[in-house]
Amino acid sequence: MTVTMIEPSGEIQSFLSQKHKLLIGGKRVDAINGEIFEVQNPANNSVIAYAPKGGEEDINRAVQAARDAFENGPWGKFTVSERGKLLWKLADLIETLTEEFAQLETLDNGKPLTISRAADIPLTVDHFRYYAGLATKIHGETLDISVPYAPGASFFDFTLREPIGVIGQIIPWNFPLLMAAWKLGVALAAGNCVVLKPAEQTPLTALRLADLFAEAGFPDGVVNIVTGLPEAGAALSSHGGVDKVAFTGSTEVGHEIVKASAGNLKRVSLELGGKSPSIVFPDANLDVAAAGVAGAIFFNHGQCCCAGSRLLVHKNVYDELIGRVSEQANKIKLGPGMHPETEMGPLVSIEQKNRVLDFINSGKKEGAKILTGGDSPSGDMSSGCYVNPTVFEKIQPNMEIVQAEIFGPVLVAAPFEDLDEIITRSNDTNYGLAASVWTNDINKAHKVARGLKAGTVWVNCHNIFDANAPFGGYKQSGYGREMGVHALESYTQIKNVIIQLH
Repeated sequence: MTVTMIEPSGEIQSFLSQKHKLLIGGKRVDAINGEIFEVQNPANNSVIAYAPKGGEEDINRAVQAARDAFENGPWGKFTVSERGKLLWKLADLIETLTEEFAQLETLDNGKPLTISRAADIPLTVDHFRYYAGLATKIHGETLDISVPYAPGASFFDFTLREPIGVIGQIIPWNFPLLMAAWKLGVALAAGNCVVLKPAEQTPLTALRLADLFAEAGFPDGVVNIVTGLPEAGAALSSHGGVDKVAFTGSTEVGHEIVKASAGNLKRVSLELGGKSPSIVFPDANLDVAAAGVAGAIFFNHGQCCCAGSRLLVHKNVYDELIGRVSEQANKIKLGPGMHPETEMGPLVSIEQKNRVLDFINSGKKEGAKILTGGDSPSGDMSSGCYVNPTVFEKIQPNMEIVQAEIFGPVLVAAPFEDLDEIITRSNDTNYGLAASVWTNDINKAHKVARGLKAGTVWVNCHNIFDANAPFGGYKQSGYGREMGVHALESYTQIKNVIIQLH
């Protein structure tokens, strides 16, 4: 690469050098234990900042602050219109700081700055604006009821949709700021108070976001942010003062969240792992399909819960399509996220790099054939968390690389023969988050979409998201939905009121 690396702005350098603090009850405070942890740049594993290592005691005081704000503070007296205005103001503030947030996201997560600028930050802004508008559209309903044991009586029955209370939210490292928006937007629009725990690998944009809530006008304690290691998340998910926990992350941790929630039977919503198929029929536009299925797995370095990590192609076009996808994988430019020519940055951490390489080695040992990739780059990039885009074929259904969520730029490919067979094979997984179907036959598209056990089915596209479109999984990909009006089901509770008329 000959283009000069983009250097972090003065504002970014100043922010990175700060002594960062938690946000609890409207105040920036140190962790009670006084400890901090390193924040690393995965492009070279250098330490770029330190974050407070919040623990159980910090979770306790954050939950108490959220409870006080919900029960006794002014938040409960805000009209729905006022809540919407605050969310809109927050979106405006983030938009004003687009470049700052984009650089922080790239330095912390590793994704290309071009993606942070064009996708992550604009989607975050759009998400808060969507829920700003939805805040005034949360409503109950009137019901006609019949009461057999009260002949002649007349009743007026209506429902109220009310906030749940204190929400614990635990977000992942693959889209740190956007995942915070997915969680916070709906919770605040519905009138809840929140304790947010960011991923320890990527806390920086959440810490910067914490600076904006008071400026936007949110009362103290409505949003609390506690950075820390997994122990902080465990304390939040099991806390008796939390009315609901929302988690996005691995299925394994999702099981632990459910167990931890049993103490006070708190509500739980989970957006978990996936092993999503991309299904290509012979009538598909192969130019579109090749680019689409490559993007489905290699976007964000494959670190997407809905990544199209299983490619199933009709036997008549399999050789041609898999050749095109492998060729595209070979052309992807790896490099630091802050380099303007980078198309794929490093994975988020050395642990994640090693995990992905372990899966690749497992595939090799089990007899799968590598068409491209299968290793990490050498030279200048050897100190970073890079893995070359990888395509496997000659796979078997019981192979680890076929069944497990790798969460990296690794595609497994196989041919199929008929439509009914491919629906069965696509559903042969514990996951059910997403899928994509590539065909020009609308009847075929409808039939396959109905047959797939997945929360999202894309046709002739993949990784298309909008704040109005619900997202979530079947089976062990979780339950509950993010985004859209459907997310309100997880953040509100229904009260039925019955009045006898005289």
